Amino acid sequence: MTAVQFEKLLCLVGLKISNQKVVREPISAPARLAMTLRFLATGDSMSTVSYQYLVGLTTTANIIVETCQALWSCLKEKVLPYPLTESHWLKIADEFEKQWQFPHCIGAIDGKHIHIQCPDNAGSSYYNYKNSHSIVLMAVYDANYLFTLVDIGAYGRRSDGGIFRSSAMGQKFENSDMNIPKPDSLTVDGMPQPYVLVGDEAFQLTKLFTSTISW
Repeated sequence: MTAVQFEKLLCLVGLKISNQKVVREPISAPARLAMTLRFLATGDSMSTVSYQYLVGLTTTANIIVETCQALWSCLKEKVLPYPLTESHWLKIADEFEKQWQFPHCIGAIDGKHIHIQCPDNAGSSYYNYKNSHSIVLMAVYDANYLFTLVDIGAYGRRSDGGIFRSSAMGQKFENSDMNIPKPDSLTVDGMPQPYVLVGDEAFQLTKLFTSTISW
């Protein structure tokens, strides 16, 4: 991230992460943002970030959580606009066809396990097939690997297909509430073909998942 990009981001979230002075001088908004971005970008532990910035571990954890909430609040409408329009889906499909020679594809979908420390009294809810504890980031992304839809926080023990079916975006796809373009032909005299998502074998073939690939 360049200095200019950092300043632009700070302008968006600065007021939300600035604390008023009560007893002692608070940690500045630029420092809070820098700590959070370093934590997100490097994958370092909070203990490492705490040591690098000479801030208590509990304070570091609180700053990261508060700053992430501010980033999401300020950026979600800019980077993940919703609802998506039919023209938006058509643009994604056009990019998939041009870049990957895959017509009528409106997105690829997959789940990513995010490792966590098992919460207290969680049992096996977060224990996944990789023998670790996790939550799942489920995402639909376009031909340029940019997220268009996300579902975050499902139990690590659950399958990708099950998470998608029960998620808010999965339910909206099922109920035809996502403004997906109507089927049309790929050739002049061809039969109308639907627009689809592409995923691996974890996703059951349906009217939405009419094609799957092995990653």
